[in-house]
Parts: sequence; C-alpha cells; structure tokens
Amino acid sequence: MEKVKAKKHLGQHFLKNDNVALDIVNGLTEKKLVEKVIEIGPGMGVLSKFLLQDKSIDPWFCEIDMESVDYLLKTYPEIHKKIIAADFLRQDLSKLFGEQFGIIGNFPYNISTEIIFKVLEYKAQVPIVVGMFQKEVAERFASKHGSKVYGVTSVLTQAFYDIEYLFTVEADQFIPPPKVKSGVIRLIRKESQTLDCNEKDFIRVVKLGFNQRRKTLRNALSSIISQKEGLKSDPIFDKRAEQLSVQDFINLTQKIYE
Repeated sequence: MEKVKAKKHLGQHFLKNDNVALDIVNGLTEKKLVEKVIEIGPGMGVLSKFLLQDKSIDPWFCEIDMESVDYLLKTYPEIHKKIIAADFLRQDLSKLFGEQFGIIGNFPYNISTEIIFKVLEYKAQVPIVVGMFQKEVAERFASKHGSKVYGVTSVLTQAFYDIEYLFTVEADQFIPPPKVKSGVIRLIRKESQTLDCNEKDFIRVVKLGFNQRRKTLRNALSSIISQKEGLKSDPIFDKRAEQLSVQDFINLTQKIYE
C-alpha cells in the first residue's frame, strides 16, 4: 500500500518508531483516567494501531487530510465509524463527545498551541492530554516560574492542568525529519477546575503581564492599576511576570479586581 505524502502546509511529520509511539500511548493509558480517547492527526496510524490494540479504551480519530483518511480506512477498516474527517479546531467537542475523554497525538507543529487552547475551552470534559510538540513548545508548557521560557501558555495551562515533560524525540524518528527535536508532555487536569478569581480577569492580567515581560508588573499592568494608588505600592509590582507562579497570578488578580 502506498504511503501518505507528508504535506508541509499541514505540518505533517510522520513518526516511524513503534517504540516511541507505544511510549506515547502508554503515557495516556497507564493513568486509566478515561475510556474514550481522541487521536488528533493520526496520519498513517503509528499511534492508532496501539490505541486500537488496547481494549481498555475506546479510541476515536480526527484527521483533516483526506489522503490520510483513505489510508487509515484501508489499513484499519475497524475505524470506519470512528474517524472524523474534519479540522479538530473547528469541532464542537461537547456535541461530538458529551462525556469525559482524553486527547492524544503527534500534534502538527503549526497548530499545537491552538490545540491546547481548544482543550482549555473544554477542560471540564478533558482530564488528560498526551501530545508531541516541537521541543521548545513542550518545554514552554511545562516550565516553572523563573524560567526564561515561562510565559502566557505556561500560566494559562498550568492554572488547570499539572504538566509533566515525559521525553524527547530526535528528528530522525520522523518522515520527513523536522529541523528541530520534539518533546512529549502529559497534562492531567487538576481536581479543581475553577480559580479563586474571575477567569477572564486572570487571563487579562497574565497576558498584559507578559506582553512587556522585561518591564516590572507596575509598568506592564499600568493600564489596569493606574487608578489604584494604594495598590501600586505593593512590592509584587516590583517583579516581572516570569517571576510569578500561577498562584501568584491568581492572588494578583484578586488584588486588582477585589
């Protein structure tokens, strides 16, 4: 059977190492948090075959590339009624899957961050995600405060998920090989899905704080604290955004909008 040609505009780099694929699948299934699992961008099915072999889960597949869809249907005919030939980012997941489900995939580099923000929209339904990203993107999601790569995506994701960097995958494990290494991370939803502050206010504070990350928070947040003279003297505003933990940002949001 002919292989699928990787398409640059879709960010496709097909994983070819079965051992790596199995490690990714095990990263999700070993936690036993969900039965239903959605694989995003299965491509030629290197993860899919291991998902199908695991009888403890109910795997579904979302693929935008019709050449890949045709290949998957021929190679794994049992997925005929379980493949969604569509753009994952445009799906209403609450209509497709009204229950709890996990997400897994060798995510296309060009939409990997958007996938996680989509997950955040449906966090009440998604207790676990295991995904492969460009290494520096994976490190950014998993980084802690004080790190140079700690930023908006780190804080907004870690507010709701505990993130673990699982392992690195070398470029030569893909067809075609990307120009960078890849990293696999696991997100496990925190017990509480609500913050001790207004979520929209929290997002605004985080984004403004990092928008001028070299400046102190007193300057970066000037547009929302300028009318609060007593607040500006708080020593937390002497810090820069990268120095604040998720809880610090929650506390800061409470102070600003109390």
